[in-house]
Amino acid sequence: MARSRISTAFDEGLSLPEGDILVLRPPAAMDLYALPGDRLRIHHTFRPDRDAWASAGLRVVEEPGAAAVALVCVPRSKALARGLIAEAAKAAPLVIVDGQRTEGVDALWREVRARRNDEVEGLTQGHGRLFWFRGGAGFEEWALPGPQQAEGGLWTQPGVFSADGADRGSMMLAEVLPASLPKRMADFGAGVGVLSLAALAREGVQSIDLIEAEKLALDCARLNVTDPRARFVWEDVTSGARGPYDGIVMNPPFHTGRTPEPRLGVAFLQAAAKALTPQGRLWVVANRHLPYEATLEGLFRQVEEIGGDAGFKLLQAAQPLKAKGAAPRAVAPTRARRGR
Repeated sequence: MARSRISTAFDEGLSLPEGDILVLRPPAAMDLYALPGDRLRIHHTFRPDRDAWASAGLRVVEEPGAAAVALVCVPRSKALARGLIAEAAKAAPLVIVDGQRTEGVDALWREVRARRNDEVEGLTQGHGRLFWFRGGAGFEEWALPGPQQAEGGLWTQPGVFSADGADRGSMMLAEVLPASLPKRMADFGAGVGVLSLAALAREGVQSIDLIEAEKLALDCARLNVTDPRARFVWEDVTSGARGPYDGIVMNPPFHTGRTPEPRLGVAFLQAAAKALTPQGRLWVVANRHLPYEATLEGLFRQVEEIGGDAGFKLLQAAQPLKAKGAAPRAVAPTRARRGR
């Protein structure tokens, strides 16, 4: 196993004061073994990572609070990373920042040095950087303001998918949903609620569960979707059982950070097939290059493409294959499955 940057930092003179160590947004696979586990407090808004740390026996907290040390794990969003640094500087007299170059850690290091008059120590290792500096004032303007309304009135904030407003793929799927939808609906990976808003505008819907793993997105969804038929669920749709639903809409993720991970989208499709009733239907938008048709054809009797363009495809699937010996699936005509 490669040596962590934190372990190397201890060898190069970093010492920790007594007291709690607040760790902000650590990925589930991050190596924290060099730190004293009984002093760690993990704060995370992404449910899979949060649950992984809780399962490992570490203390997970709902609010950051004051600490002796605050360790910031740099996320993909620059605005969110700055906000975490501001939170850490407010919470602790010693701030440590760790991240990969692909996540923009070098730019953050330069910006912090400019604010701390070069009183910043650190090291580079493993295509990333770790640096530390004194906490306190000087980062107030980086603090996250909470959900804000983007152009078009949609509430959003840094750290959520399509933080600048509704993404084109979701809007395309919203436009082709049928005029009438099943009564029990769910939005898997609901984000800020774009597809749920479209579903609730159709006839027939009596309830919809917005299931989202990122609490920052769910906080925005609560502001966007004020219909009493909506229920908000902070969960990872790929773990556990839920439903049954008559219909599901989704724009499944296929990245872990900046790394493409098509298996994540496949896991969403599999979870949907399990959660639907025998006559249930699924509507999906996906990037054109993702090979989701093969997965869907192994999970549903009926699969067809119902629209799209050069960048996105809109897919509909019906009647999940839940039992051995189920009737063969029906594949839509070739003209409806273009672009494969």
